[in-house]
Amino acid sequence: MNKADLILAVAEEADLSKRQAEAAVESFLKLVEKALVKKQAVKLSGFGVFENKKRAARTGTNPTSGKKIQIPASHTVSFKPSKSLKEKVN
Repeated sequence: MNKADLILAVAEEADLSKRQAEAAVESFLKLVEKALVKKQAVKLSGFGVFENKKRAARTGTNPTSGKKIQIPASHTVSFKPSKSLKEKVN
């Protein structure tokens, strides 16, 4: 499912116009992004947790040359599904 599909599904599920559903989805995504940029977790009960996690610096291997390279520390977004979501998926 892509963003356009999600917007249509939200419009149908919540009995909204496509424009209203698009505004709701865009607002939700913007708020999640803002929280993650501020390094705040977004906890959605019954769904899961989005977090901004720090990745430590590490040594890697250049796949082309085979040489060892230093990979700097960085941040990444992670998602941990809730127990109930895991059970529904399995």
